Amino acid sequence: MKELLARFTAYFARLSSLERRFIVIVIVVVFGVVNLWFVLPRFNDWSQVRNRDETALTTRAKYEKEIAQTATYTSQISKLESEGVSVPVEDQSLNFISTIQNQAVQSGVIIQQTPQPQRTNQFFLERAVGLTVQSTEGQLVDFLYKLGDGNSLIRVRALSLHPDAPRQALSGNLTLIASYQKKPATRPAPAPATAAAPAATVKANKPPAPVVPAASKPATPTKK
Repeated sequence: MKELLARFTAYFARLSSLERRFIVIVIVVVFGVVNLWFVLPRFNDWSQVRNRDETALTTRAKYEKEIAQTATYTSQISKLESEGVSVPVEDQSLNFISTIQNQAVQSGVIIQQTPQPQRTNQFFLERAVGLTVQSTEGQLVDFLYKLGDGNSLIRVRALSLHPDAPRQALSGNLTLIASYQKKPATRPAPAPATAAAPAATVKANKPPAPVVPAASKPATPTKK
């Protein structure tokens, strides 16, 4: 490096004043272009880095504040669950029809079921069934009251009643629904790698070798 600098100094000393000025102007122009092209666009990088650091520190402080209140949130959830009935999980939706049938038998209500399509979203599954009922007023009230009295959370969405032909009982249509918690989706397990076929199988699948016919012998002449 020193040798290169010494050569440049010696070469620069042999130049005329006009040539020296020209070289200096070229160096200044190149220096300015390099700064405009590479340095000036990076002047705002430091402020952006500081803004990102401040945002990260603020977000971290919010998260730490919420994490510190985990015990408080847990106690509040337990308190709310003890005050009301929690929503059953999706597995209990299999008991939806059986619960209605058992209660109808206990209350003496004659029903005919018409299943309806279920509705779902990200968190809940809603099952519904349409019923054609025939019973007395007391039996119907007992049926509906006991359905909503337990932990099944079955409720009436629509109800239409009218007296039957002899006017001794009630008949009509009603729709019962219940909501259940959906299970979180699980990722399917990766399929196991298939084992390589044994060599014997490969050999067995090879086509048989062609059969070469044997050369026929000339016929022996017979003596007369």
